[in-house]
Amino acid sequence: MPWKNSESRYSTVSIALHWLMLVLLALVYACIEFRGMFPKGSGGRTLIVESHFMLGLTVFVLVWLRLFARSLGPAPQVFPASPRWQTTLARLMHWALYMFMIATPILGWLVTSAKGNQVMFYGFDLPMPIAENKELGKQLQDWHELGGTIGYWLIGLHAVAALYHHYVVGDNTLLRMMPKSVNRDT
Repeated sequence: MPWKNSESRYSTVSIALHWLMLVLLALVYACIEFRGMFPKGSGGRTLIVESHFMLGLTVFVLVWLRLFARSLGPAPQVFPASPRWQTTLARLMHWALYMFMIATPILGWLVTSAKGNQVMFYGFDLPMPIAENKELGKQLQDWHELGGTIGYWLIGLHAVAALYHHYVVGDNTLLRMMPKSVNRDT
């Protein structure tokens, strides 16, 4: 069944969501990095900022599906097994990534509401969870931006760790999350 992990690899659903969310996060970051290419108030800038909101909230929705899929069974075993300290760090990293994918979009939604702006999500106006408060909006924006910076580091460290395990340690850590067409061991 595509929702359940096997002993050697993650479920098809978990793998698809993992790589889809990587693409979405890259697009979320790209929207913010490239928004400066458009003057404030221009249609291009509005489109790119609204895309940032929509993609960030899409990550927020999909992370719950990932957590559900994760709850359906244990993670595939790493072979050869990692030392306990590495396993503990890996768990902490995964939970930090999940917290990032939950907290940062919520903060973004709160920032937008505090600034008095409506958030569109695939054509639907989302409710404004807080009343307009420009000062609070600035504080929340600082936290949201800090979350984004932390996210860069978490994603980068996660990728480096996966590559380290694959190319230096030589275990199956990375292969467990690769699609079947790439993972020839299954």
